[in-house]
Amino acid sequence: MKFSVKQLILGAVTLAFSSATLAAEAQIAVAANFAEPIKAIAAVLEKTTGHQLKVTLGATGKLYAQIKNGAPFDVLLAANTATPAALEKTGLAKPGSQFTYASGKLVLWSYDAARVDAKGDVLKGSNFRKVAYANPKTAPYGEAAVQVMDKLGLTPALAPKLVQGESIGQTFNFVHTGNAEIGFVAMSQVLEGGQLKSGSMWVIPQALYRPIQQDAVLLQHGANNPAAVALVKLLQSPNVKDLIRSYGYDI
Repeated sequence: MKFSVKQLILGAVTLAFSSATLAAEAQIAVAANFAEPIKAIAAVLEKTTGHQLKVTLGATGKLYAQIKNGAPFDVLLAANTATPAALEKTGLAKPGSQFTYASGKLVLWSYDAARVDAKGDVLKGSNFRKVAYANPKTAPYGEAAVQVMDKLGLTPALAPKLVQGESIGQTFNFVHTGNAEIGFVAMSQVLEGGQLKSGSMWVIPQALYRPIQQDAVLLQHGANNPAAVALVKLLQSPNVKDLIRSYGYDI
């Protein structure tokens, strides 16, 4: 079958228009502990669907405030369950869209490979000036760090040495740059391929802090955004769950 030049041009334009309409972009708000996994997930989403993600990282509490003040996010990946639930309750999230995408783990980490022991006894010593943790009012990992210090009875002794990050991302940077010798960070920040990337860490026993269940929710702004809907579906797929586990999360 032969086609005229007019038919070929029309076909090319139609194909280009279809591709453009199929590919979309979603703006997503992501808890800072999930910075590395979301990069990999965004790449999978783009490769399999053509959709792209514009990611904003931060403390869950601050992201919540931005959404309440009208920030045009389509999906929230929080570091707790309460924030997505609150967004549903206030009508800012699609009802019934909340689900758990990960359960986080807290570690004590140092960029120094010899500083943190396997039992966390370094916290009881005096060979460090600063210990970093995230703001417990806005960052669930910071709240978990406070619980650990309280359970160990070390809060009074550590109080003069504490330096607080606005998010778990800033907390990690404090330790990575040496502004704090040790810090309470997310396991996902220090693992790569299931292995410790650098430094030394103590995997803090779950008995010392409440589980960090991390829930996602589809926001009303993204209810009709195909990229946002595709991301929500992808996060619940078996292959992506395995990817998330490789960063040290339970799911």
